Amino acid sequence: EKVSSRLLYRLGKEVWSRGGYAYAPLDPAPIGISFEFFAFPSYFTNVTATERCLANWKALTGVWPPIRIGGTTQDRAQYDSKTSAYVVYSVADAKDAPSDLTFGSQFMTLAGTYEGSVVVGLNRGKNAIGNTIAAAKVAVSEVKNLLAIELGNEPEYWVKDGQPITSGVNWTPTTDAASQNNWNIQVGSAVGKTNIIQAGNWNEAPPTWGAAQLIATENATVESYVRHYAHHNYPGGSIQSLMSHSAISKNIHTFDADIAAARAIGKQYVFGETNSVSGGGAAGVSPTFGAGLWTMDYALRATYSNISRTYFHHGTVGNCQYCFWGRYSMGAPYYGAYAAVALMAGASHLTALDSGSTNYAAYATFDSRGLPLRVILYNSDYFAGSGTRTTQSFTLAGLTSSTVRAKRLTAASATSRVDQGSPPSFGGQQFDNGSCAMSGTETFETTPVSGGQATFSVKATEALLLYLQ
Repeated sequence: EKVSSRLLYRLGKEVWSRGGYAYAPLDPAPIGISFEFFAFPSYFTNVTATERCLANWKALTGVWPPIRIGGTTQDRAQYDSKTSAYVVYSVADAKDAPSDLTFGSQFMTLAGTYEGSVVVGLNRGKNAIGNTIAAAKVAVSEVKNLLAIELGNEPEYWVKDGQPITSGVNWTPTTDAASQNNWNIQVGSAVGKTNIIQAGNWNEAPPTWGAAQLIATENATVESYVRHYAHHNYPGGSIQSLMSHSAISKNIHTFDADIAAARAIGKQYVFGETNSVSGGGAAGVSPTFGAGLWTMDYALRATYSNISRTYFHHGTVGNCQYCFWGRYSMGAPYYGAYAAVALMAGASHLTALDSGSTNYAAYATFDSRGLPLRVILYNSDYFAGSGTRTTQSFTLAGLTSSTVRAKRLTAASATSRVDQGSPPSFGGQQFDNGSCAMSGTETFETTPVSGGQATFSVKATEALLLYLQ
């Protein structure tokens, strides 16, 4: 192994109190799941792993992770008060998403069984506001943990998709903003709730489509109905470019102005739908361990940038390369998400200890007193499985204990895949296919501290979670 240069990071309450870094306040559960609208009932009734995978995160944080139900098919779905089915649709192939569907009140009742917060996406594209209001009323009555209602998914694509709301309209960010503002008021007032709308929900990058331009069109009445602003994001690329720490940091900076605009009016900003590669993922990229490390680093960098929650999208069951789990196999990205959840669990704040300009990352979380809880170290140097696997040394100063325990997130290479017999491990443990139950013996590494410092080695394409308390 070749050891790279040593990186030095300082911890301690003095860093917190002197403002050496920016500290992002943490949501109780910053990482969540987005379920494609038509597929949601299947994930909750036909996929055994769903409950356990979500419960694994709850075991760390004490809070069920947030979920969002929506996606392309929310704007193809209309509410049918007469049907007793969750959803009604037909497809030529089980791997296809339906072009039209209906759903009944039982859809919302099922969503209401979830113990965590729920965002429900409803149809704006068909321009049938009466039907959408009827659905919204059912959502409010049936989903006991309803956080927000989302009115329309990725409206910038509606002209191309032939959505009725764009007929005869020069559909631009300006006309979409006017539509959103009108619908927010009408739906919010119809259900008798302010602070209820998840606004935005575009996929094209800001500033053309973004929260800053939308907020500039809103008056106080519209703002009163908006709970938070959302954007979608699918960075794409090769495994190597996707998992690069500097590339991740650069991608997140795309949203800086939008985040600032939302925070300026006292609202949160979230990634309402995101994952590695759009359209269900790329077979050669999305199921890999490299994509799992991207998931970890991306979620943490987003949180550091004051993106309150990140919802990773899960599409058609059985046709979803980026999914964290399915009926039969786990996905490597779940491991990265789990490590990120483990870092942030129960913490009050998070900071990045690095500039985001290199391949090497360090994040620290802190308790309510400002004392460091955990640190995660990430070496995003790409290792494809052959040749020399280099090692990066990270030195932490300001440590108060005599030893530090750590769990390693690792795999054979960046291209390792669970469904090809090469699963990752986190602290010596894995998640079983089909059930998401943890197996294996939990393993901690122990490193001595001398003079308040300790040095940790992290191989290329690997991460290490340190426990400081």
